[in-house]
Amino acid sequence: MTQKMDVTRRTAIASALALSACAREVQSQPIADTPLKSIASTPVGACVQRHQLDEPAFAELLARNYSQLTPEWEMKMEYILQDDGRFRFDRPDAIADFARRHGMRLYGTTLVWYDQGMPAFVKLDGQGKRFADAYRNYILAVAGRYRGLAAGWDVVNEPVEDNGVDLRQSIWTRNLGVDEHMTLAFHHAKEADPNAVLFINEYHLENNPTKRATFMRLVERLLKAGAPIGGIGTQSHFDLDFTRPGMCRAAVRDLASFGLPIHVSELDVSLGEKPDLARLPDLLKRQADLARELAGAYMSLPAQQRFAFTVWGVRDSDSWLRGQNGQRPWDQPLPFDPAGRPKPMFQALAEVLSG
Repeated sequence: MTQKMDVTRRTAIASALALSACAREVQSQPIADTPLKSIASTPVGACVQRHQLDEPAFAELLARNYSQLTPEWEMKMEYILQDDGRFRFDRPDAIADFARRHGMRLYGTTLVWYDQGMPAFVKLDGQGKRFADAYRNYILAVAGRYRGLAAGWDVVNEPVEDNGVDLRQSIWTRNLGVDEHMTLAFHHAKEADPNAVLFINEYHLENNPTKRATFMRLVERLLKAGAPIGGIGTQSHFDLDFTRPGMCRAAVRDLASFGLPIHVSELDVSLGEKPDLARLPDLLKRQADLARELAGAYMSLPAQQRFAFTVWGVRDSDSWLRGQNGQRPWDQPLPFDPAGRPKPMFQALAEVLSG
């Protein structure tokens, strides 16, 4: 995800009722002060922005609890590729260095995304081989820079339309083909870093069975075309307004049928568009229960299919839903409250991910 999200994708529309409750925060429940990564029997991750690492409390909470780190947006094309075609790696390098210094795995996102066809590529639109060469060179430069440090990459991100039926059209599909640009991306990423696990990543796979079926048909085609897909990422951006019991178990079971590693890649659980914060304890319980179901489905997989379990932020106040471009400033979607205190969601994850 990026901070420039299309709000319709999350139906995240601010309301006067919810805005009046902005100041009301989570009341944490005491649990054992044990780092999540020391409890979990699988790699656990969180996303980060470069500036957050300058805050000692944030950096300590991140390094203490998580064993894998994903740059939230500064390893995406929107940051790395400048309008004149030059690359900038200052911020992603700083994040990679933090991971290295703290013994954390680095996870890269994302190499190819429909939402990003920056001006440098727009200038090459329709130019055949020049476009294809620039496409390859970008993937080689970015994935190759972190060769040996990045455990995996989101090579292709969000290829299915919100209607759940069609594949997205973009500058990549127009110049390289709908399925073909994805197959090429996986081959280029494999060339850049043969040992990284290469993922195709999507959202709403749990609560939209139609979209999941379309996504799975795509994965099947790409594999048959020889794309070296190494894993499947399910973002798991949840909303309490759009959940039903068992949806996580069904989705993970389906996605795991390819036999590939599964990455829960961007988990957060929004309290909803207009939550009744007078009933906050009940909302937090529902949030924890949903996280528990997802973690349980993930932990039911064979060990070789459990790549990592990642949350999309550290504290509620760090969430993209509440950030500069967020639409839900009252929301509390993550395992830690703004003061860094664990919530019921943390307790649920700690219990289940321990195995």
